[in-house]
Amino acid sequence: MKLVFILDPLASLKIYKDTSMAIMREASQHGHQLFVSMQHDLFLRGSQARIRTQPFKFTADGFESCVASEGNPEDFDAIIMRKDPPFDNEYLYSTYLLEIAVNQGAKVFNDPAAIRGWNEKLSVTRFAQFAPEFLVTANNVLIREFLNTHQDIVVKPLDGMGGSSIFRLKLNDPNISVILETITQHGSRTIMAQRYLPEILQGDKRIIVINGEPLPYALARIPLTGETRGNLAAGGTGFAQPLSTRDYEIASTVGKTLKQEGLFLVGLDVIGGHLTEINVTSPTGMVEIAAQTDCNPASMMLDALAQHLAQ
Repeated sequence: MKLVFILDPLASLKIYKDTSMAIMREASQHGHQLFVSMQHDLFLRGSQARIRTQPFKFTADGFESCVASEGNPEDFDAIIMRKDPPFDNEYLYSTYLLEIAVNQGAKVFNDPAAIRGWNEKLSVTRFAQFAPEFLVTANNVLIREFLNTHQDIVVKPLDGMGGSSIFRLKLNDPNISVILETITQHGSRTIMAQRYLPEILQGDKRIIVINGEPLPYALARIPLTGETRGNLAAGGTGFAQPLSTRDYEIASTVGKTLKQEGLFLVGLDVIGGHLTEINVTSPTGMVEIAAQTDCNPASMMLDALAQHLAQ
């Protein structure tokens, strides 16, 4: 297959632990042709979607990419969108351009319209039966009422990643006002509040779902001592563990809808028995699961992709 990966700048990627790199390395070992593009390498010339791509190869010292050339997105077997959030206007524009490419015959994973439609925080509201109690608002009075009800909550922006700007609030916190003013930008930015889940101490579980099917292992990300967030980017430690019965119930139920929506590779975040986020942009965790189990998520993803494209 000829595969294009839309990535963050290559120099910013950690080759030894990045999930995109793991997928690409596996694809290289399977003999697939690899190409990389940055977010702004996709553009329109008139009404025609075009993309600039660089051939990419792994080397003994890392990797090398060659001179970029321009082509039609539909000339590749698959375009895999792996640009990290934040989901700002530029990200939004990228989904529009990718959608135009899809309408002209390109095969893009995840589906760009679905990426746009599934906010990673708000999407849990589609499965309220699995979510903890939550509130979505920019109104600080409503957030305080929610805090008064639940005594212990977490507040987070709707466009973050890696645990950035997530705060835990208790009733006796002396910084409630300044935290709420900051995170809501004085009531001008909508955020999500969720009831704090003490099960976070046993790990914020990342469950990878490929074409509707969950992997048999989750990556439980254990927070640092004194830390609320389990994200690896926030210093958490990942431990692979088999899915529990509840994990599988959540992942298989959500997975059916994800597949219908064209969301091929997704990372669910589960704390205790509650679904807290649905990561559709560039979910991670493959490297850690592969290192600790007999499961090879990157290989499974490529096999599922090949099967999907052959249909």
